[in-house]
Parts: sequence; structure tokens; C-alpha cells
Amino acid sequence: MARKDTQNALRRRGISDPTIDLLLSQYRRLADIAEAPVEDLVKLGLDEDKAANVLKLVGPARRRKKKATKKVAEKAPEAKVEFQEIVKTKPLTPMEEKLTDMADELDLKLSRRVISELASRLDGHDLPDDKIHAVLKKAHQRYEEHLMDANESAGILAAQSIGEPGTQMTMRTFHYAGVAEINVTLGLPRLIEIVDARRVPSTPLMEIHMAPEVAGDVDAVRKVASRIEKTTLLDIADIETDIVNMRVIVHPDEIKLSQKDITLEHIVEKLDKERRLRKLSRIEDGKIILSTPENEEPSFKKLQLIVQTARDAAIQGIDGIERAILRKEGSEYVIYTAGSNLRDVLMEENVDPTRTTTNSIQEIYEVLGVEAARNSIIYEATRTLEEQGLTVDIRHIMLVADLMTNDGDVKAIGRHGISGRKSSVLARAAFEITATHLLHAALTGETDYLDGVAENIIVGQPVTLGTGAVNLVYQPKNKGAKQ
Repeated sequence: MARKDTQNALRRRGISDPTIDLLLSQYRRLADIAEAPVEDLVKLGLDEDKAANVLKLVGPARRRKKKATKKVAEKAPEAKVEFQEIVKTKPLTPMEEKLTDMADELDLKLSRRVISELASRLDGHDLPDDKIHAVLKKAHQRYEEHLMDANESAGILAAQSIGEPGTQMTMRTFHYAGVAEINVTLGLPRLIEIVDARRVPSTPLMEIHMAPEVAGDVDAVRKVASRIEKTTLLDIADIETDIVNMRVIVHPDEIKLSQKDITLEHIVEKLDKERRLRKLSRIEDGKIILSTPENEEPSFKKLQLIVQTARDAAIQGIDGIERAILRKEGSEYVIYTAGSNLRDVLMEENVDPTRTTTNSIQEIYEVLGVEAARNSIIYEATRTLEEQGLTVDIRHIMLVADLMTNDGDVKAIGRHGISGRKSSVLARAAFEITATHLLHAALTGETDYLDGVAENIIVGQPVTLGTGAVNLVYQPKNKGAKQ
């Protein structure tokens, strides 16, 4: 309680102003005065009677209530949980064990991947041990040649190796077999889409492979293509507006219906699922009639709404698949689609899920996981560069793919992804929106330890890579000292 409030409270209790001044010279709160003994008040200059009267007028001090503590019931001891270690590493094959033992005898250090690759090539061939020793020594020599030196600037090499050919890439799209509906973005725009981890590519495309038993049957593959391609009512029928009778007449094309294996009953069923066409369609003499309900007054506005909704009504197909064409590759037929819907296409009958793929990396991540997305980044980037006649070592692209997917999701290489998550303030500022990064860092008091390349170049000191990672101290000997 403030001094003024305490003063007013004492006046309301009938205590004189001189006495109040004496009390406020020592105490700030009313509770402190109530808790004070008579002897302390006498020391302030009051006699015993006045001191006792003051304590009587102020009243006894309020005791603070102690919070009731609830007794916590003791928990029953939890049952012991048995943890089982899950080992994802595949056991060694007999040939891999043999090669591993031989490498140890020869004191050769080879990775598990190299051993597995050699074992898959040598398995089934009866080679003497000296020949296998020679193969291991040659593999070890090549392996040592391809190892990267300590403190080598792998990131800069990868960026330069991909960025320099990128300047020679064209800005164009490609048409499949003269069909204008299916375009594929190539060149630099496609490479930018890949490293930006775009959710939807500018030209989504699927490559759908058939199961081996039907891959060579053109009729079976065409049926699958008809099932997955989006088909609207206007694609398979002519729509006529009967203004006299205020109704819409649908004239189905029998040839198109047979090609796509669609019946009139199927069309009526799909039209009934449209909110604005529910219970408005019926079949009469091989035609489909759409009219307003009998209990509603017909109008031109309602008729126009029925026509527009019926024209765009989806009768068959998978969402997102706008177009599907067949191409013969070798002895089998492959379906290429404009549009992508990997989850639903993989559930279609006669589709081979092990070879079917899409150029949408985010969709692969959502359906198949982050490892599949990483492989897709490597494949799409490599193919994009090779189509332009450019050769980039796949390990540079693998480094980019690993960086984009190393924490379980697919991140873009930009200020919304990897560059925006860097710990260095100067490195973030060097990429984009410089002033914003520096201002935010100054407001929050960030510290930059200058561990990376960009920040060291900005402040003008050697980077901690290559020769800059080693400090040499030379102490020249004094003149005349013993050698």
C-alpha cells in the first residue's frame, strides 16, 4: 500500500495527524503497523497508552492462509519396458564376408558400399584368390583417388559445378509427340523448380508403367488411360438447350462411350453427385434429360445454371489428370499424363507401382517419403542437365539433394529454406533482404562466430578452408645462434 493510502486508512480509524506522521516515519503499510509490538511504537515517541490504542484501532494483523497441500498418492511402480534394438543394416552375404576378410588381411580400408558392389559383380564367378586380391587392390586405389581431402570446400565446388553449366541452359518447354496439351518444362526453369522445392511444378507430368502381363496389350493400356484421364460430359456428349420445354438434352456419343467404357446409367449417377444437378437427370430414348423439379418454377437463369454445371461435370477420371497419351517404348506401352496425382494412380488396377513416377518432388515426398524425394531430386536434376548436353558429376547433385532432405522434409535452397536457416547473420544477409536480417540481428543481439565462407569474405579475412584451415607459426633463429 502506498504512503498516501496508508495515511488515509489511519485517518479513517480516528488516529491524529501527529501520530500518523510518527508511524509513517518507520512503517509503510498498515499491516506492518499492526504487526509491530508496543515497545517499537514507544521508541517512536508514543507513550504506552497511545501505542496500545493505535494497535487497537489498527486491528490485529491478518494471518496469511497456508495453502492446503494435497497429498499426492504414490504412483504404483511402472512395469519395466523392454527395448529392442532395431538393426536396419542388412547382414553380409557370403561373398561380402569373404571380401571383407580379404580386405582386412591386405590392410585395405573400403566402405560397405564398395564391398557390396564388388560382391554383386563377383558373385557367381569362380575366381582364384590372387585375382580377387588384385581386384581389391585396384578398387582401393580408385577409392583413395576419389576421397575428398580434409577441409576441402565441397559446398563451393558443388555450387560452382552446377551453377556454371546453368548459365548455358535454355529457357524453353518441350512438346510430346506434337500433342500441344502435354508440355514439359526443361532447361533453367525446371532446374529452378527443383532447387526451390516447388509444391506444384509448372507442368506436372506422370510416367505410368503397366504391370508386365498387360504392358504389351495396347487395348488394356488404353482402358487404363481412359480410366485415369479426366472426362467431362462435354467430352463424350453434345449438350442441347430446349428453351421451349425449359430443359437440357444430352446427346451421348456412342463411339466415345464405348471407347471409355461409360454407360448412360454411370453418367446419371455422376450427375446426381453434383450439388446443383442432384435428382434433375433421367434417361429417355437413349438421351439424358435435365430439367428443374416439378415443384419449382422454371426460369432461364436456372436453365443456364444447369447447362454450365452439366458441361463441366466430371464423369470419369482422377483429379488432377487432365490428359493421358500412350507411347510405345520397346515392347511395352507407357502412359504419359498432363497433371499429377501419384497417390490415386498407384491404387489403379494394372499399374506397376514400382516404376510409376511423377515430376512433382513434393508429391513423391508426401506419398513415398523423404528417401524417395531425395532420389527424385537427384534423378530430375541430372536428367534436366543431361537433356541440355551438360555433364555434372552426380556427387555434386547428391550433396544438394542431401542438404535439401537431411532433416526429414524437403526444403528449398533459398531464404525460405536452407539459406534462411543459417546460423550466421552475415551469411543470411549476403543472400537476400540484407537490411532486414541485419536489423533483426541488431535488435535481438545475435552473435556471428564467422565460421563459414561468405561471412569471412565479407569481413575480409581468410576462410577456414584449404590452406586457411591451418595456422603455421615460424620462429626465426637469432643471428649467431648455433645451427
